[in-house]
Amino acid sequence: MLVVDETMDVTNDVTDDVTGAPQIPNQRGERLRDAAVRYAEERHWDVLPGSWLEPVAGAVQCWEQCCCGAADCPSPGAHPTHAGWADQATGSAVVARRMWAKAPRASILLPTGRTFDALDVPETAGCLALARMERMDVELGPVTSTPGRRMLFFVLPGAAAKIPDLVRNQGWSPSSIDLVARGEGDYVVAPPTRMGRHGSSVQWARRPTAANRWLPDAAELVSALAYACGREGH
Repeated sequence: MLVVDETMDVTNDVTDDVTGAPQIPNQRGERLRDAAVRYAEERHWDVLPGSWLEPVAGAVQCWEQCCCGAADCPSPGAHPTHAGWADQATGSAVVARRMWAKAPRASILLPTGRTFDALDVPETAGCLALARMERMDVELGPVTSTPGRRMLFFVLPGAAAKIPDLVRNQGWSPSSIDLVARGEGDYVVAPPTRMGRHGSSVQWARRPTAANRWLPDAAELVSALAYACGREGH
């Protein structure tokens, strides 16, 4: 079972242990607009408003559907709404505030391949790797956990191009393990976005702080991640 970052306040703003500045963002109880603005302003991440969830009329259970209207939407409430989405992402807090003022329920998408890439693995493998890296005192960046039981480790840009060779150097075939590098032309979904048929939230397993502003290189994480993914696949 995944244990999310216990230091994340889920109701009120918290402050950084080192600088006293507000942390980003609260896991619950914070508006999407505020979170998006913080990502742009404090972390200098580009942000993009994506699709959102809407209640299914007449549903017996608490089912929700994507605003795109597609019954078979592969990522309900968490995908770009326009073909040219990459050009619409912004690193301006002012522009982000304006975007979410127009679409307050929009998901928060963070384009990869710019200020960071993300290593995407199954949740069970991610938890195993996370525990191993903490024992080894590996410096980690932010890590998210999604309702789809995936974990994403933020690393320096350029990881997507290097991961196949790095995985091979660890003795694994890239096609044999479930480790996906998200880089240029891709994106990740940021907390506190709700996604999926039941509208569960993306959460921080390791939140953004002043201490992890400088991201690790993918090479520093690939050994633990590839081992955990390989173990999961057998």
